[in-house]
Amino acid sequence: MKSLRLRVLSLFLGLFVAGAAWATDGSVTILSPADGAQLDVMGENRISYTVEPGPRGDHTHLYVDGKEVAVLRRLKGDYALPTLAAGNREICIKVVNKGHTPIGVEKCVKVMVD
Repeated sequence: MKSLRLRVLSLFLGLFVAGAAWATDGSVTILSPADGAQLDVMGENRISYTVEPGPRGDHTHLYVDGKEVAVLRRLKGDYALPTLAAGNREICIKVVNKGHTPIGVEKCVKVMVD
């Protein structure tokens, strides 16, 4: 029974350490637009965000439909999106390293532009 308790405790400690390591890898939060939002094709649309780049990240890139449209150097703020064509669009912020390579920390929202 004692051996089982030690194994369970070891498992929980391992999960805790793994979770703590994951939490320090960074994060991206898109405050607006919300996922599923409708944007005006003729309006000035903005993205509002916060980023924690983590130890491997340096800055962020902004993508619309998989194409890089901007380099975002601030970790918190808002940015005027380029003119968006009508239709369904995917807007992503990805954390990149100094070589501008995405490190896997990102957030995307899907919006409808009309």
